[in-house]
Amino acid sequence: MKNICYLFAAIILLASCEKKLEQLPISASPADAFYSSQNDFLQATNATYNSLRGYPDRQLNLSETRSDNLYAVSDGGVRDWEGINSFHKTIAANPYVTEAWNVNFNGIFRANILLDQLKKNGTVIPDASLRTRLEAEAKFLRAFFYFDLVRWFGKVPVIDHPVSPEEALQIPRAAVGDVYNLIMADLQFAGTNLPEVYPAADKGRATRYAAKTLLALVYMTRSGISYGIEGPGLGVNEWDKAAQLLEEVISSNKYSFLPKYTDIFSFTNENNAEVVFDVQYITGANPVLGSTFAWVLVPDTWFQSQGKATQGGLTIRPVSNDLLNSYEVGDTRKAFSIQSGYTYNGVTETRSFFKKYVDLTKVPSNRVDWPINFIVYRFTDVLFMKAECILHGAPGTQSFVDSVVNQVRGRASLSATATNVTLAQLMGERRREFAAEGSRWHDLVRSGLIETIIPAWISAEDVQHTMQPFQKDYIIYPVPQSELDTKPGLYLQNKGY
Repeated sequence: MKNICYLFAAIILLASCEKKLEQLPISASPADAFYSSQNDFLQATNATYNSLRGYPDRQLNLSETRSDNLYAVSDGGVRDWEGINSFHKTIAANPYVTEAWNVNFNGIFRANILLDQLKKNGTVIPDASLRTRLEAEAKFLRAFFYFDLVRWFGKVPVIDHPVSPEEALQIPRAAVGDVYNLIMADLQFAGTNLPEVYPAADKGRATRYAAKTLLALVYMTRSGISYGIEGPGLGVNEWDKAAQLLEEVISSNKYSFLPKYTDIFSFTNENNAEVVFDVQYITGANPVLGSTFAWVLVPDTWFQSQGKATQGGLTIRPVSNDLLNSYEVGDTRKAFSIQSGYTYNGVTETRSFFKKYVDLTKVPSNRVDWPINFIVYRFTDVLFMKAECILHGAPGTQSFVDSVVNQVRGRASLSATATNVTLAQLMGERRREFAAEGSRWHDLVRSGLIETIIPAWISAEDVQHTMQPFQKDYIIYPVPQSELDTKPGLYLQNKGY
């Protein structure tokens, strides 16, 4: 998909519709005159994909940093991640929180215009199958953005068509179940109508199996406990639905388990057999189409110690001792994912940090133009997710669960065989396998383990005594203050903030 890599040119065509994005969610549709050819629709689809560009950074800032994988207290001044890590109540104006709301609704806005124009002007596309595919792509992306929102914020406004700014200011937050209804309907359509594969030129677009994987995760997330809050878990029992979809992905034989862990993330092995869906980037384009997530969790002084240019101007977000100590001796994933200390200008840093996405031979000249893709869903995750469903009572066997865990452990050069793996053990194995991939917070919430693991971790890890006590209300984030200020009273703040 390098040739359609979230083209900024395609965004420009929608700029006139996006002049007050600080008041999101707002949609308007003055674009009828633009959609006059097949190429216009393709550009608009690419513009919708473009809203994925910051998704990886968001997972690292809001999921990884919030979780027990990082003890991300500030070092050398207050940083934006401090309140995220330490469960501060006053983070409604935090830029990471605001970005999560605004950019996801920006993507929804683009998807809604595209879907509306396909209804109005789609006949300019001669190939009916292409029209259906573009509709399916737009619905996949709209579901993707809404799922990201519901996991961060719980209730959000449901907007499934273009509306005027005045109309948007009348739309309240919808119940979580209603948000899920739109997500599931969109993904069911996408799972039926997206292609199984694309030609090389379109590599990276959402496939049928990407939609099925996402829908399975939606069912699993809905099935998580509710904690008595209006968050992503509804306590429904849909593990069997999820397991069925995951089995379809597995049995499609379109993906496979790579024998070497490092090959999954290699700059020279992108779009490998593990990748079910990823966010695609390309370096050297004008305008810039690269990524930034590779250095989000990496301190600048480490790059400088390696003779490389400053990247994000960031200080260290240390990997937690709890995670470091959870790796068994000989686990090859630890050394690949984590840098254990370094020296710069005669100063030795003893703390560890994630470097999973850094290849020092591939550092670009422009720090916002890294060429590495971000894998959102990979085949190992599909296997783990099915194992999780089985442990929650979906059809399947304990031997399947154990075989998945042992296959993963074997790839990590661990010889000890796991038997009768429990849910807690499976989550521990997931933690090490997917460290720095942005899944840990979501895994803890979905599994129901968060209320025991996070308080115990804070008690043991918080040696600087900067973290606030964990409350179940902190499972979701606050509604951004800018949204509350746009029309006072339209949205109520989430409890606990």
